[in-house]
Amino acid sequence: MISFSSDYTTGAHPAILDALLRTNLEPQPGYGSDEYSKSAAKKIREACSAPKAEVFFLAGGTQTNQVVIDMLLAPYEGVIAAETGHIAAHEAGAIERGGHKVLTLPQKDGKICAEDIERMIEAFYEDENHEHMVYPGMVYLSFPTEYGTLYTKRELSAIAAVCHRHHYRIPLFIDGARLGYGLASPACDLTLADIASLADVFYIGGTKVGALCGEAVVFPKGDLPKAKIAQIKQHGALLAKGRLLGVQFDTLFTDGLYFEIGRHAMAMAEKLRALFLEKGYRLFLDSPTNQIFVVLDDGKMQELAAKVSFGYWEKFDEHRTVVRFATSWSTTEENLADLASIL
Repeated sequence: MISFSSDYTTGAHPAILDALLRTNLEPQPGYGSDEYSKSAAKKIREACSAPKAEVFFLAGGTQTNQVVIDMLLAPYEGVIAAETGHIAAHEAGAIERGGHKVLTLPQKDGKICAEDIERMIEAFYEDENHEHMVYPGMVYLSFPTEYGTLYTKRELSAIAAVCHRHHYRIPLFIDGARLGYGLASPACDLTLADIASLADVFYIGGTKVGALCGEAVVFPKGDLPKAKIAQIKQHGALLAKGRLLGVQFDTLFTDGLYFEIGRHAMAMAEKLRALFLEKGYRLFLDSPTNQIFVVLDDGKMQELAAKVSFGYWEKFDEHRTVVRFATSWSTTEENLADLASIL
């Protein structure tokens, strides 16, 4: 069985496993105070060109979204997101369970726009009954989006400007679970430093970009909320052996490994996209990152599923389905050749 079902189905990049083994018997203090977490944070600050940034590490994406959103929102505030955004569609109501409503906006190719965000916020404050409603307290977006699409620097700058203008200044939070693949895309006109300059908080995903697990949360301006440890612990998200995350991110940000992984996955994705087009398959949309969405006849989908693992996405029509193929650090030329033979 060839697997293209996601970018976290294999374990970890060999360099990370080597680092974990090499440091395994070193006694280190817990809860992220170990020397590897400190070193990783320093390297991330340098990579982001954000010397004042506060950095901490959590184990997974849903956990990270819930912790950050709850840290920054008052109990009466909600978070604006695309109707297809991860927190709205694929996190089982985790944000709502934490006490914050997800305020959804229509999307185009997975993206929301500055104009719609501003209209939602202005309409809220113009409503004479707004004191009885959920306040828009944050904007959430992911880079890349759920459909593998990318915000341009112009689009992201416009959204940041809306978040920061007028009397309602609210934070912009960027979910970077697949940030490494977005930055490596030839279609991307943003750098990691650009992300850090525009977002109030974002995270650098490790789970889907070569790590066993882990996400690095970055407050680029250094304005981390008070009582960080207490708030993380209240969410059950404080890892005693914080070194597990620190060692991995210290490795990812040594000698550009994180960016190398992104470039490899993107090279494989471009060949995968070309393969489907060569074989006459229809792409659902032009995703420029490591997620390729293909429209399959349901009969063909069942036939292909016997030999290839891929992800169900959504129904296209009565007889066709959109499925997702994803590349990662571990995708090989041999995987692509085997898929070509099967197709």
